[in-house]
Parts: sequence; C-alpha cells; structure tokens
Amino acid sequence: MSQQYPGDAGSTATMTTPVGDETTQRYEEARAAASRAMSKIAIPDQPPAEPEVAPELLSYRGFKFGAAFFGWLIAISMSVLLLAAVSAASLGTAEVLDYTTSDAKAQPGAALITAAAVSTFMLMIAFYTGGYVAGRLARFDGGRQGFGVWMIALVVGVIAGGGGWVLDNQYDLVSRINWPDVALADNTLLLGGIVAAAALLVLTLLMAILGGKNGRRYHDRIDELLS
Repeated sequence: MSQQYPGDAGSTATMTTPVGDETTQRYEEARAAASRAMSKIAIPDQPPAEPEVAPELLSYRGFKFGAAFFGWLIAISMSVLLLAAVSAASLGTAEVLDYTTSDAKAQPGAALITAAAVSTFMLMIAFYTGGYVAGRLARFDGGRQGFGVWMIALVVGVIAGGGGWVLDNQYDLVSRINWPDVALADNTLLLGGIVAAAALLVLTLLMAILGGKNGRRYHDRIDELLS
C-alpha cells in the first residue's frame, strides 16, 4: 500500500505501508471484537451436584439385609391385600353383570389374560411399595435395597416351590386339586404361563428398584435442606 505527499520544491514523494502491518491490525481488531462478543454470552449454570455425604456415614452405604427384609414383608402384605381386594371386586362385578362360570369358559383366553394382567399389576404396586419402604429405611443405595426385596421374594418363592414339589411327590397333592376345565391346548397354556412368569419377574424387579430409589430421595431432600 502506497501514499503520496508533497515534498520539497514541488516534488512528490511516495511512502509505502507494509501489507503485513495492515493484516496484523485487522487481525487484532477481529480478535478484540470476538473477545467482546464472547464476554456477553451467558454460560448456563452447572447442574446441581449430589449432596456430599460425611465420611463417617459412608460405612452405612451398600446393601442392607434388614431394610430389604422388612421391605419384602411389606411387599408380601400388600400383595395379599391388593389381590384380596381385587378378587372381592371381581366377584361383586360378576354378580352385578351376571357373569357366570360358563361365560368365562366360553372365552377362556380373554378371562386368563385379564386375570394375569390384573394380578401382575397388583404385584407391581406391591413390590414398588416394598422397595420404597426398604429405600426409606436404609437411606442410601435405594436401588440396591429394592433389588434386595425382589431377590428375597425370589429366593423364598423358589424354596416354597421346591418344598411343594417334594410334598407333591410324597402325597400327590396336585392331583387332588379340582382344576377348572379350560378349553385351551396344553401348549397354549404352557406358553402363556412362561410369558406371564417372565413378565412378572421383570416388571416386579423394575418396580422394586424404582420404589427403592424414590424412597431414598426423601433423605436426599432433607440433606439438601441441611447443607
């Protein structure tokens, strides 16, 4: 870049400005403008961190059998109460609607699916309640307490099933039960039973863990207020 200016005795002189200096000046101006723009951008606040736990309380973390055991007792009690309430409501509804056993035998698939769905839903509520109680009792690691509730129920169920199998081999108890005559093939009943059992295990496990985590949140809110 060159500029002319009048010199001595009417002569004209030429001054050349280095191109590199002009480029550097523009670069500095652009960097200053970018810096001013960045300073005006509001940086969002960081998400709140979990409340800190005192070191002396760390020993109380982990799975607590006592909390899971009492949560299991609550889950079993809720299961009995809810299923009894649903059974009573079903009998009352059947009386009002004049729904007889012959009607159920006419549509065995719908009757069995409805009974399995309602029973699974009631057990989900029961295990959520048991997990919640276990999470509240243990304070920490609510998910583990809910899993413990489900595991205790599974172990007790396996032991009860094994004991029933032994007794049936000795006294043939199953043959004495007056099973309802369902107009469905054995393969259909077996497949439906496997699907229902798998759904029951998975759904009750998820609800127990969710209940345990929600039970722990009660203590987390208190810790936030005290911190």
